[in-house]
This record gives sequence, C-alpha cells and structure tokens, in this order.
Amino acid sequence: MKFRPCIDIHDGKVKQIVGGTLDDMMGAETNFVSEHGAGYFGRLYRNCNAPGGHIILLNKAGTKEYMEDIRAAAEAMKEYPQGFMVGGGVTIENAQEYLKLGASHVIVTSFVFRDGLIDYDRLESLVEEVGKDHLVLDLSCRRKKDSDGNESYYIVTDRWQKFTDTKLNHETLDLLQNYCDEYLIHAVDVEGKKCGVDKDLLKMLGEWRGDSPITYAGGVSSFEDMDTIKELGKGKIDVTIGSALSIFGGDMDFHEVINYA
Repeated sequence: MKFRPCIDIHDGKVKQIVGGTLDDMMGAETNFVSEHGAGYFGRLYRNCNAPGGHIILLNKAGTKEYMEDIRAAAEAMKEYPQGFMVGGGVTIENAQEYLKLGASHVIVTSFVFRDGLIDYDRLESLVEEVGKDHLVLDLSCRRKKDSDGNESYYIVTDRWQKFTDTKLNHETLDLLQNYCDEYLIHAVDVEGKKCGVDKDLLKMLGEWRGDSPITYAGGVSSFEDMDTIKELGKGKIDVTIGSALSIFGGDMDFHEVINYA
C-alpha cells in the first residue's frame, strides 16, 4: 500500500471539491482553494519522492477554464516530470500532448464509454496511440439499484455526472486489465466528504485476484481509514487523499501520511 499524491485543478486553481456535486452550470461544492499554484505541489511531491500522483482536470473539455486547467497542470509536470498521471477530458486526439508535457500516463474514462457501455474500438485505438504502459483507466463508481432492487457499483463518466450501464466488479476488472497499466477508482458517493471510506467497495477490490495496481480515493478522513484500506485491500490497494490532507486544509498531517506504512 502506497500513498499517491493528487492535484485537482478547477478554473486553473488547485482545489478540493465534493466530487458528486460537480455540475457544468452550477460549478461544485468546494472544500478548499489553495493559495499556491500547481507548480508548488509539483515541487513538494518531487522533494518528498512521491511519484505516481494524479492530476485531475475538473472543467469541461473545450472551455476556456479547461485551458486554464491544462496550463496549471503543465506547471506541475514541469516541476516533476514523469511524476504525474493526467486525467479529465482525455481523448485520442489530445492524449499524446499530455505525455509530451511530462505526464507518465493519461487517465481515461468517458472516452472509452459509449451509450453506457465499453467501446472496445475506442479503447483499442487509444492503447495503440499511447501504449498500454501509459494508460490508466478511471473506473470511478457510484451505487445504484439494479432491476432486482439490490445495489451495485456502476462506473460513472462525464466528471462523475452520468451513470453507465457497466458494473464495477471482478469481471469488469478482469476484462479491462489487458488494456491498461493500472486503475484509479474514486468512491464518488463519499468523495470529498471526509466521512469515512467505502468499506464494501474496498472489500470487493481487495478480493480481486488481478495484477493491475489499483488506487482508491474517497472519504479518507483519518489514519484509521488508512488502516481500514490496508486491511480490506490486503495491502495491495494504494490510496490518494484530498480534502483531509493538511496541505489542503485538512487534519491529516501530510508528512505523517507520506511516511505511513
């Protein structure tokens, strides 16, 4: 289990938001806005030797705000080349640009889904474009009732606003691991709320027998939560922390988190 840094960028600024509230028209419920630019956090993570972090661009692709997000992300990657993976609005048309800016991987969800299902033609074309070793699939999910009344986890796209018809389960993880280097999975129902981790999701992920690394995000508020991730994830699920971290206005000391084992 390793800590994975994050830089969430909205309107060109480093922010922490409540993930499930992100809306194109209304913006998002915001927990924290940093006085520092993204480059500051790039230097911080480089100096702490904390690779494998995620930069998430939260604005809608094609907007002027999204372009501001890209400029901020470029500042972080300049400070820490190959230290970050970049996601948010990534398509086959722009994926190479992020790698040229210094990203180690691109993170993709929405581009590989069409009509709620995995579009394998798109996925295969993306793998051909950037290579499996440079691709992370974001399988962030929310709970939803099935037709039988039971709840399952469904992958969500378009900055977590739209449900797909694809369940997040062991079968899906098995199918997709041949196309990517690793997975990033936000538990969107608890993302940004500092209300505790999603234990059912972590248990399911910890029981998966695949080889692809998984990073979990969502709800972490204490070191007890990290203990829970380590236990339920059987030590193989990495963690990223946002709003609860001291550098983002939270109570969990950043250096203690970095040194957690």
